[in-house]
Amino acid sequence: MKREDDGNVGPNREDDNSTAKMTKEERFISAKFGRRDFMAAGATAAASLAALAGQEPRVVQAAAPASTADTVIVLWMAGGMAQTETWDPKRYTPFAPGVPTSQVLSTFPAIDTAADNIKISEGLENVAKVMDRASVIRGFQAADLGFILHSRHQFHWHTSYVPPQPMAVPHIGSVIAKLMGPKNPNVPSFVDIGQNLEIGGESAALKSFHTAGFLGTEYGPFLINDPQDAANAVRPPADVGSARFLSRRKLYEQLVAKQPVYQFGSDFQRESLMRSMDNANRLLTSPSAKAFDLSLEPKGSFDKYNTGRFGQGCLLARRLVEEGTRYVEVTTEYIPFQHWDTHQDGHSRAVGMKKEIDIPVAQLILDLEERGLLDRTLVVLASEFGRDAVTEGTPGKIVKDQATTPPIMQLPVHYGMHRHFTSAASVVMWGGGVKKGFVYGKTADERPCTTIENPVAVEDLFATMYHALGIKPDATFYVEQRPIYVTTDPTNTRRGKVITDLFA
Repeated sequence: MKREDDGNVGPNREDDNSTAKMTKEERFISAKFGRRDFMAAGATAAASLAALAGQEPRVVQAAAPASTADTVIVLWMAGGMAQTETWDPKRYTPFAPGVPTSQVLSTFPAIDTAADNIKISEGLENVAKVMDRASVIRGFQAADLGFILHSRHQFHWHTSYVPPQPMAVPHIGSVIAKLMGPKNPNVPSFVDIGQNLEIGGESAALKSFHTAGFLGTEYGPFLINDPQDAANAVRPPADVGSARFLSRRKLYEQLVAKQPVYQFGSDFQRESLMRSMDNANRLLTSPSAKAFDLSLEPKGSFDKYNTGRFGQGCLLARRLVEEGTRYVEVTTEYIPFQHWDTHQDGHSRAVGMKKEIDIPVAQLILDLEERGLLDRTLVVLASEFGRDAVTEGTPGKIVKDQATTPPIMQLPVHYGMHRHFTSAASVVMWGGGVKKGFVYGKTADERPCTTIENPVAVEDLFATMYHALGIKPDATFYVEQRPIYVTTDPTNTRRGKVITDLFA
């Protein structure tokens, strides 16, 4: 098992002499946006400046096989969803004071699903009904990044690169938007739903991968924090007429012209920014903007999804896919020590999270299927890593010599999956050409329940998703003559491997 560190990612402590060591460009940005924020961004900010100076990235990719999907929906279980509490159940152990955590494998009993060969955990009864359309990967292994930190693993999962990088690498949604082009030019190709990027110490880390990087602003994510406010994001203010709106656009262009992208950027970066503004204007005046308005959904349909922001996000994702968005991500939202980040009270927290996701996930699959969209839409449910049943914190009286005596549960708050675990996790896929009712990979039946058959790395997931979309996993962007691959592992020793067994 790999070492963990549950501290938050945050800005490095400032050095009194750091300003003197800055370049001219660094001092400009530091003065413009604040030295602490700039130093927190670290290598990513400096890398962005290097990318700005270049030309439009050149794409090289070999001919790919016919695609099985046109669209991707990622359902992101942010915070580390415990695999043995959801998609890979093990022996059930009920809570009892005095039970060593070493005896706890699952805190929920397993239930049957619509697929005879697949069992999942109690609390996901609605998803169980659509598991006969799913492929379950039970051997996903997050990389060993030294410290098992959420933001680092989330960066890796969403870009295929381990942070920090010498340039701003693009999010997978941006790569898909760039390489596949729009299905409907009136809607954003990449929409990200549910994540507030201003969460404190890890804000800079989250922002660093919610970007198109060197691909240009036009391929960046359209961010929607709250699905209920999505309609307002694509609707001009009611009291602003067309003439006044045009005046505001011109004023905004004047302000943009004074920003670093115009002072240090290339013609390509400036043009990309303007194209993103043109895309936004086109959306504001397009009938396609109605896809963002959940109030237009029939009440009966809305109520099926209305378990909270995540459920409403699933509904919004369905509406956007119907309208032609290429990549949609819906997240339960990463906030340290909340939601799936179960450092205490893991069992009760999982009960609540299952209530939030169970009906909306199942309904999304059924709705896509009913509309004839599931076959060409790859739905991927995943998390940055799994969890293991080792109690964290101070659960009553714990024997100090844990090498010989494991932690003991004393209270219900100690019951559940607490510790970060990178040796195994689960990913579920529906549609997009994957097999139905299929299981890939296997984990041990006893602790620590590590992957023992068909391990899958991040780059393999990327290669598999790209393969479904007709994108070769060795496709390469050349940025200032430097090759940047769409899939890579931390040591750059190999490209992602397509999991061909997943496809029918």
